Amino acid sequence: MTRKKYADELTEEELRYRLMQKKVLGREARIASYRASGRTVDEENAPINEELKWKPEGEVLEKMPLIPPIRKFDKILLFIEIAAVIGIVVMLIIGTQILTDINQEASRAMVLPTLTPTPLIQAIVLPGGHTPPDASGKTSFNQNEIPEHLRDIVDSVQPSPIPDLSGEQIVRIRIPAIEVDAPIIQGDDWESLKKGVGLNSYSAKAGKPGNIILSGHNDIFGQVFRKLDQLKTGDEIIILTEKMTYTYNVQGTQIVQPTQVEVLAQTSNATITLISCYPYLVDNQRIVVTGKLRD
Repeated sequence: MTRKKYADELTEEELRYRLMQKKVLGREARIASYRASGRTVDEENAPINEELKWKPEGEVLEKMPLIPPIRKFDKILLFIEIAAVIGIVVMLIIGTQILTDINQEASRAMVLPTLTPTPLIQAIVLPGGHTPPDASGKTSFNQNEIPEHLRDIVDSVQPSPIPDLSGEQIVRIRIPAIEVDAPIIQGDDWESLKKGVGLNSYSAKAGKPGNIILSGHNDIFGQVFRKLDQLKTGDEIIILTEKMTYTYNVQGTQIVQPTQVEVLAQTSNATITLISCYPYLVDNQRIVVTGKLRD
């Protein structure tokens, strides 16, 4: 295929011929418009520039078609442009889908799973609860103290959390006013309280700010806290560690329901809380004695 020539590649003869072609087309268009408007024009006698009658030599005429063909390079460029537009559209669609998927995954990741409640018994009822001993002295953990709607999900014999064994450990309690001198056991679950006075795993260290929580039975397993109700304000509660002795003074006594677990709360001062079942051989409440570290 013959390559189309650009304007700067044409000879003077070729440029003249192209200019004449444009003038001929313009003249024919004017004649056509005259006829359409009803004006009679004799084509042979119509004014015409003499140069419009000029014709180049045959070889030049063959080389220059009236309407130049579309260049092959232009077709390639058009194809590339169309392909680029299609590619951009496809990328936008894919990008939008990817962004949507990412947002959906992020939304799912931010949704917290539904948690199944597994309450600890220590957070539901106060420690030390049991049924009154029968004639043979037999007793057991008092399941009825647990709210009915929580009984199915509470393990009544669940052991206490592992205690913190760092630092000074409390090993013994003495209460001279009621003749108590007993070892302190780590934990205040059912099994621990069979051995003596139980130390709640969330208790503070002796002599430090916070609440030391001690529990003991009043009518079974040695009745270590049998006489808690006889304590008076100012009575001494002596706590022994492996190295030191700390003295607390009784501040008050109260009778509470087994579910009043707020008495287990920690304090900003160095305090102590003694808990036992109450009344004697009835055991449907708790007696709570609180004390404060002596200055």
